[in-house]
Amino acid sequence: MKKDIVHLKSPGNWINDPNGFIYYKGKYHLFYQNFPYAPVWGTMHWGHAVSEDLVSWEHREIALFPSKAEDQNGCFSGSAVELDGKLYLFYTGVHYEKPDPENIHLCLDEQYAASQMLLCSEDGFYFDNFGRKRVVIPAIEDKSIGDRANTRDPKVWRGKDAWYMVLGTRSEDNRGSLLFYKSTNLTEWIYVNRASKEGFGWMWECPDYFETEGGKVLLLSPLGMPGDGKEKAEQTICALVAFEEETCTMAIPDTYQFLDYGLDLYAAQSTVDADGRRILTAWLRMPEPVNGEWSGMFCIPRVVEVKDGHIYFRVHPNVESRFARQISSVKEADAAAGYRLSLDMEDKGFLDIGGYQVCWKNRRICTNREKVFRNYQDYRLWFETPEIKGGCHLDIYVDKNLIEIYVNEGEYVISNAVYDLKEEIFSEGIGEMKLFTV
Repeated sequence: MKKDIVHLKSPGNWINDPNGFIYYKGKYHLFYQNFPYAPVWGTMHWGHAVSEDLVSWEHREIALFPSKAEDQNGCFSGSAVELDGKLYLFYTGVHYEKPDPENIHLCLDEQYAASQMLLCSEDGFYFDNFGRKRVVIPAIEDKSIGDRANTRDPKVWRGKDAWYMVLGTRSEDNRGSLLFYKSTNLTEWIYVNRASKEGFGWMWECPDYFETEGGKVLLLSPLGMPGDGKEKAEQTICALVAFEEETCTMAIPDTYQFLDYGLDLYAAQSTVDADGRRILTAWLRMPEPVNGEWSGMFCIPRVVEVKDGHIYFRVHPNVESRFARQISSVKEADAAAGYRLSLDMEDKGFLDIGGYQVCWKNRRICTNREKVFRNYQDYRLWFETPEIKGGCHLDIYVDKNLIEIYVNEGEYVISNAVYDLKEEIFSEGIGEMKLFTV
């Protein structure tokens, strides 16, 4: 099986959203949206990768593939939980009622039905796609609840007295919304409540809700939020919310953070690691396949913490500790893992990483990828964090096609897809800079 280190990449062809992220029987399982036939979006399967430490990943066989009428045109995103030693995968099954005659992997005029489905595995490695799938929530016909086509991405978690599920949907008045369901046995689900917010787009994808010591966090990937004309409108956002479990009542504030200020990451999904930390990863959107062969990868697993009303995304300590070998030049770096730069950025400081430029301006970290990113439409080249109040320490993880900049241990993060990255590093106006690799 193909193996990846640090950044989990497509084993070939296409991947997008992370799915079913879970620590199960001593291993981390990360499933993902996968079209195994070409490096383009198509009929979705679930790929599967396994790790013991969140650093070294081994790709396994495809876990889910279309096999039922309800999912014959795709096994869309979802999540995983464990009960009595078994692994339960929840996902959205899609049935096209009007496929494109020129490309059966696409649908015309949104004429499709979305059902919420379940497949249970005894061991997390064998998945009976023909005998053990079942529909747990049929396509929604009541428009006052949700949309028949645009309801998807079930995230399931264990509450105090029951199991809960949140789905993203489109409301009758064309607003993004959440639907909450409740179950005592994971197979029979009862609709409880909904939540929405004006001005947050027309459809909410990949919802994720969890509690941390510092607050209750909601992750969303809304479609149709207003952009500034220089960025894709579809971004993953996060906010601190008020949630009452018994009634599934959620109050969503007006303010939010971006998951990542590089604006390339999307569809984040979280889980709990072996030590009880809340962690997440997300899909890096790429404008074209690498060498025409593969498209899609995931960011470093990040620990989510809330402090003084701010959500931090820190590099997982397993990853950080692996970058322990100090090197004197990029040419000494591990070819598969890349390298880490650690430095303090000063006012008007400048750093060029193989053509990718980073500077400190107006108390913000600003980046420019125009020299390592071709002229792709709808993709932004310049990025910046919000204003940083104190000093500025950077930990920068550099891969051939992904650069992740962690500002002040996760106060803000900028992650970007790059192409044709060179090996030279140039800097001025910064403190001591150290290089590390695995």
